[in-house]
Amino acid sequence: MDGRHKTRRALLQDLFACTFSDVALDRIEFPEHKDELEKILAELPELDIQIQSAAPERPLQQIAKIDLAIMRLIMFESKHKPTPKRVLVDEAIELAKAYGSDSSAKFMNGVLAKLLLSEV
Repeated sequence: MDGRHKTRRALLQDLFACTFSDVALDRIEFPEHKDELEKILAELPELDIQIQSAAPERPLQQIAKIDLAIMRLIMFESKHKPTPKRVLVDEAIELAKAYGSDSSAKFMNGVLAKLLLSEV
């Protein structure tokens, strides 16, 4: 597992904890990611609008929380880092396979491909 994958996993865990378990930023598991996590949290409304636009048939409240956290993380990275879009979609699929349900990877691929790869 490369360093970027480990970093994404750690960010995902803390993002999930902060957004769905009410863990305060000063109590996250990986404090070295606090600054980036704050930036992600600040952009959640914008990220959610983008995600909802790519999956209008499924309201955000009906998306599995871990799937939503993965998509938020990947969409944030796509805006702020020079990571190739295809790499981000593949990474989201891997995270979905590790943490999500049986259908998470397929859903992730459909939504993120529409958001990230249609603009390439």
